[in-house]
Amino acid sequence: MQNIIVADNQDITRAGMIYVLSKMKGISCDIAGSKAELIRLLSGCPEAIVILDYTLFDISSESDLLIIGQRFPLSHLILWSEELSSDFIRNLVNASSRISVLMKDAKMIEIEQCLDYVLRGQRFLCQHATNILLEPKLTQEKESVNLTKTEVEILKEIAVGLTTREIAEKRFSSFHTVNTHRKNIFRKLGVNNVHEAIRYAMRSGLVDAAEYYI
Repeated sequence: MQNIIVADNQDITRAGMIYVLSKMKGISCDIAGSKAELIRLLSGCPEAIVILDYTLFDISSESDLLIIGQRFPLSHLILWSEELSSDFIRNLVNASSRISVLMKDAKMIEIEQCLDYVLRGQRFLCQHATNILLEPKLTQEKESVNLTKTEVEILKEIAVGLTTREIAEKRFSSFHTVNTHRKNIFRKLGVNNVHEAIRYAMRSGLVDAAEYYI
């Protein structure tokens, strides 16, 4: 029996992945709602396959992902995300052969292919991720960064250490709304995690380095 841990706080995609897994034989499925819960589940089953949208978790950088991989070397991590940069994908797949990439716009046949590859101990890169890696560097550069007033405010709140849930409570918004703003900020800045976003914002003058720092 192969254990698969689904670590995704987005209800619709988590439910969809669980449905796909429910049709497969010889699979047991666990749900992780936080980094701490993911570590606990991996401690009990260190050879598990992890399907993770790290952008929805309290995981701040690629080094955090690599540390998890080093701590649980028998596990296989499937990065399951909407937006990833070429440098981020390249750094992770070059660092470990037990990291696969599956973008959330993948069709069902590609999701099934990914699971089949990983269950056989092989790495999988979806077509979208492959295209990102092959895309000329210049075409990925943003001509300008145009954050909305709300996005700048949320970026500042992220910079002082507030979580997505805390920002939502402070702004009287839903978790989903703030998370959507967060994704848009990352996409516009061309980054993948909080640390990169704050550094970029400081260099660009979007955030006052005297008040917000990492």
